Amino acid sequence: MKIKLYASAAALAMMAGGAFAQDLKFPVGEGAFSWGSMDEFKAAHGDLAGQELTIAGPWLGPDQELFESVLAYFESATGVDVKYVGSDSFETQVRIDAEAGSAANISVFPQPGLEADLAKLGQVAPLTDADAAWLKDNYAAGQSWVDLASFPGADGVSKLFGFFYKVDVKSLVWYSPETFADAGYKVPSTMEELKALTDQIVADGGTPWCIGLGSGGATGWPATDWVEDMMLRTQSPQDYDAWVKNDLKFNDPKVVAAIDEFGWFANNDKYVAGGRGAVATTDFRDSPKGLFTSPPQCYMHRQASFIPSFFPEGTQVGTDADFFYFPSYADKDLGKPVLGAGTVFGITKDSPAARAFIDWLKVPLAHEVWMAQSGFLTPLKSANPALYANDAQRKMGEILLGADTFRFDGSDLMPGGVGAGSFWTGMVDYVGGKSAQDVADAIQTSWDALK
Repeated sequence: MKIKLYASAAALAMMAGGAFAQDLKFPVGEGAFSWGSMDEFKAAHGDLAGQELTIAGPWLGPDQELFESVLAYFESATGVDVKYVGSDSFETQVRIDAEAGSAANISVFPQPGLEADLAKLGQVAPLTDADAAWLKDNYAAGQSWVDLASFPGADGVSKLFGFFYKVDVKSLVWYSPETFADAGYKVPSTMEELKALTDQIVADGGTPWCIGLGSGGATGWPATDWVEDMMLRTQSPQDYDAWVKNDLKFNDPKVVAAIDEFGWFANNDKYVAGGRGAVATTDFRDSPKGLFTSPPQCYMHRQASFIPSFFPEGTQVGTDADFFYFPSYADKDLGKPVLGAGTVFGITKDSPAARAFIDWLKVPLAHEVWMAQSGFLTPLKSANPALYANDAQRKMGEILLGADTFRFDGSDLMPGGVGAGSFWTGMVDYVGGKSAQDVADAIQTSWDALK
């Protein structure tokens, strides 16, 4: 092994002697890994020994080590010498490197908007039609992944520029299985059932939801996830995409209706712990704690896969806390949409080794090595789900594989002044008493001012 890790691109030359060896994390041929896929990859790509591949990305610390464990198998299969460049200012560094002509072969983008910007400038190489066809056929909700990573290039023609790898799921509702069992409640499978359960909990004298939008200078962002999920459950994926680009205006009746869908839950004093007035002032990190009090302050909390980090110390996911898919409407023909995020790989300096690495991301083993450790979800249908590190990850993986549509967090794709500005503050104004129409009008005005 010759994987070399560096703190930043600027440090690359100075630290050229900092290589260290790493063994393969899992012995080849043992366990339930798809070892045959590695053999097929070797047969297809031959010997690439002596070639060098540089990869730049945002992963440092534990994620860097986990990614490194995947790179070890690519090196073993090809003989390519891989250098990974991790940076906590990747978004800035990748632009600087691209402009200077010193970009890495592969760049790992935390969200597709940044890659789209560089693709438009001709600083990302397009992938192939065969890559797009592979994604469509082999990823759950495959067309979604093609759409999310296809952008206009320097010639104005839209092509596939990115390959998604390592995904996060946001469409989750957290609850206490013991509390549900004591009350005789069942996990709902449709939005209609979820709303009926909400009303049932109130009728039984309880409070259904804990919702908190507080996040310091970012207060309001948790509500944007609610609205995005509601857009996917009330409108088509095409409408969602148009909304994110502002081709569908923020104050369109379809968007206003999605905001009010969030309001059905958040703007009812009986539905929310502390009442409507507490929604904006409760910190999102504190809001799920009501699930674990006795008696419970609430029964459900909608939040992404990261939220267990803020559960009371000692809480065991799967026992003390569990989750279910934030369901879609049975009476709408929109399937099972999933909202989430993820990293997308693009070729920022083309080479045979770079193309081989994109093909490596199609190999089940390239997903399974990280799956078997921690913090990794994949839409790859051929990866062995039995290899997920725990039942919670496996269950999230099942939700991802069951998706008919996957869409990226919309606020992350909007201009910063909207997605990380007026959208946040507008949601605070909404739970504070302003109408959905007034809030949507104000957000659209802020978007128009950026043009």
